[in-house]
Amino acid sequence: QVQLVESGGGAVQAGGSLRLSCVASERTSSIYTVAWFRQAPGKERNFVAAINQSGRVVSYADSVKFRFAIARDSAKDTVYLQMNSLKPENTAAYYCAARSYATWSKLGESSTYAFWGQGTQVTVSS
Repeated sequence: QVQLVESGGGAVQAGGSLRLSCVASERTSSIYTVAWFRQAPGKERNFVAAINQSGRVVSYADSVKFRFAIARDSAKDTVYLQMNSLKPENTAAYYCAARSYATWSKLGESSTYAFWGQGTQVTVSS
């Protein structure tokens, strides 16, 4: 059972930056895809970004392209989400998710991820 622990959330003003971290309890080399999702109060959980096992293939939701960057450090079993130019609408709980099968598809479907972290809150004020 893979355990994921997120950190790095907090409160920031619009235009600011945060870096979220997701640490896995076992070698991330055994996990093919790691993704970030977010969920605002009263809304559904939405895909933000994903990264493959090698770290060389990434995917982003259109709303965060060119502002957010996902990266993977397998030596530290950690995946990062660098968030720049934050907007109030980015306020949400951010979740790290992982799956171990080697398929680069259905990245935005939360049901395809077997492992989830507890979430970290990001609040962006105007």
